[in-house]
Amino acid sequence: MQYTVKNSHGMVAKWIERGATLTELHVPDRSGNLADVVLGFDDLAGYESGSNQHFGCVTGRYANRIRHARFTLDGVEYQLAKNHGAHHLHGGGERSIDRISWQAEPFENARASGVRFKYTSPDGEESYPGSLAMEVTYTLTNENALRIEYQATTDQPTPVNLTNHSYFNLSGHGSGSVLEHEVRINAECYTVVDDDLIPTGETASVASTPLDFRTRHAIGDKFGEVVETPAGGYDHNFVLNGQGGTLRPIAEVFDPRSGRVMRVETDQPGVQLYTGNGLHNQTGKQGKSYAAHSAVCLETQHYPDSPNQPDFPTTILRPGEVYRHVCVYAFGVE
Repeated sequence: MQYTVKNSHGMVAKWIERGATLTELHVPDRSGNLADVVLGFDDLAGYESGSNQHFGCVTGRYANRIRHARFTLDGVEYQLAKNHGAHHLHGGGERSIDRISWQAEPFENARASGVRFKYTSPDGEESYPGSLAMEVTYTLTNENALRIEYQATTDQPTPVNLTNHSYFNLSGHGSGSVLEHEVRINAECYTVVDDDLIPTGETASVASTPLDFRTRHAIGDKFGEVVETPAGGYDHNFVLNGQGGTLRPIAEVFDPRSGRVMRVETDQPGVQLYTGNGLHNQTGKQGKSYAAHSAVCLETQHYPDSPNQPDFPTTILRPGEVYRHVCVYAFGVE
């Protein structure tokens, strides 16, 4: 079933229960014309196909990578699915939370409307310990912001790192390269990775690197320095300025062609910048082709491989605690 919400400015968002997935997001440009700015498919079969690279879904239980698909918690080693070479990516395989059907509850009030999704992942699902009760609330406000709030509780200690994996093209999905999109990220440092894109445990300054987005500039400006690396483009975790746990502005994306600007806020310690390097001309909505580098993701989250990195902020949730995460994608024009 598909759920549709429209705000007072005509902005439209749509979701499906599979993966609590955002399937459409129609945003006005500088002339007031709407375009759907997220990649996706026209039907459920597309989302169930091999062409779906986590388009718009809630990703976890642990978003991003875990080295060698294993971690040790309270003296017990857990072996996860190796679904990314020798490593674990985005929660695993057939029962990862992007593939299951969530319970959906639409809501509406005077200022906003949206959908609340719930799912309880049982103990041992995708080899993670503990029964994890999750709730994800998408709210479309009348200020043209999409607010995503995550909450989770567990009955056993377990790692948790949830995010939304929407691919954005502010000219409209299927509009070609995003290398002219301009990006700013409030981060002085990034997490250094090896050739498998697994953190080494080191953080380094973005200064004098192609990862320096402290001032807004085109993605393509230094793209040649990252496209020939194992990442194939940008696929990097930034150590965000400010206090984790505090909602704060962390990034923005501007499309000179349409005038649309997307400003991102989060309370998480990191954000993964990904430029759709793995897109391979699959056919998406309205028959449009999604080529490599035709979308950009800004996935607010904890750092990759945190369960194996004691110096990173912890991602371990224990009974009696509540995991919380807020991400806001706010839209305007310039």
